Parts: sequence; C-alpha cells; structure tokens
Amino acid sequence: MTYEFVEYDDREVLAIGLANRLAGDLVAALGHNERVSFAVPGGTSPGPVFDDLCAARLDWDRVDVLLTDERWVPEDHERSNTRLLRERLLVERAANARYLPLYAPFPEPEGALEALAEPIAANMPLAVVLLGMGADTHTASLFPGADRLEEGLSARAPVLLPMRAPGAPEPRITLTAPVLDGALAKHVLIYGAEKRAALEAARGKPALEAPINAVLSGATVHWAE
Repeated sequence: MTYEFVEYDDREVLAIGLANRLAGDLVAALGHNERVSFAVPGGTSPGPVFDDLCAARLDWDRVDVLLTDERWVPEDHERSNTRLLRERLLVERAANARYLPLYAPFPEPEGALEALAEPIAANMPLAVVLLGMGADTHTASLFPGADRLEEGLSARAPVLLPMRAPGAPEPRITLTAPVLDGALAKHVLIYGAEKRAALEAARGKPALEAPINAVLSGATVHWAE
C-alpha cells in the first residue's frame, strides 16, 4: 500500500497548505464535471483548514459538500458535525455550496438511510475526500469493533451505513469504505506523535483491525506535530 506523507513545520502551515491542495483538487474536478462532491470529516482537527478553505475562489455553487460521517443527533446539537461545518466551512464563498445532510429527524438512522443516500449516489464517485483518523486507526465511523464494520469495508457495501461502536455514545451514520476509497483525490489529516505512531503501526494490518488501511492507497497524509 503506497501513500504520500507530507510533514509540515506546524499546524498553521498545514492548514494553509492543505486548504490550497483541496481547493486545487476541486478546481481540477470542476474542469471536467458540471457538479462535484466534496466529503469532509467532523471533529475539531479540520476546523483551521475549513477557516482557510471557505474563502477559496472556485465555483462553490457547483460543489456538493457532505460529511464523511455524522453522529445521529439533531444538527443544532453540541456533538453534531454538521454544526461545525455550518460554522466554519459553509461560510464566506463556500456558503454557495450545496450541503447534503447525513441526518434526518428519525429516532434511528435506519429510517433515513435510503433518502440520505440518494443524492450522494447521484453524483459519484466523490471528487475529493478529506479524512481524519483516530488513535485507534478509525476513519469516518469505521471503528475497530463496530457492529457493521465488516459490511462497511466490503466491496459490495452500500453508500451509507449506520454504525454503532463501543465507546461511541450515540449511533453514527457513515460513508462506507468503497465510497471513500473511490474518491478521485484522497487526503488524510492527522496531528501529533500519537497518531503518527498509530498510522505507522497500522502498516500491513487488515482493515478490520486498522480501518484506515481501507482508504490509504493513493492518498496523501498531511501531518504536523
């Protein structure tokens, strides 16, 4: 498995550099397609990247933005990834993008899967994906030990799956491995010595043990201390 590893002097330099890479990938994709899809993670790590990217000069009105995964909570909930996106990415020029949600007001994600997956499936493959990685090597909501991980890693996986995992307080909904891995441009953002060590320790492990390995081939990993 081969991937590019880019090390930056600090997190601020990484945020600027990665935002420029993502904007360039989106511009290139828009040169060949009327609309493109751009999938991004939640959590705190990508916030500074979003702060730089949201002002990029590109045709945001032709970009569909979606999360790689979401917690099954309302969009105004403090643990909602959508909330982060609306505050830090879907502003300035990027406010013109179309947002494809990964949440609907159903008690459980199973009730909304088909409706949420339809607009995503209509514009695949994803043009650009930005992923994070946990110290346990999970990416999106593909967690080691999750209840439907094997299904989510399968080449025959649907676009979206609900996922429940030990230690995750609420159900999740996630793009599956073939959808993420099939993106035309893939980037992974990690910070700190612990995650760099986890990435190196994952080398050679099956994706069931280290889910990040399902999407690493051909990706660019961006790291700063």
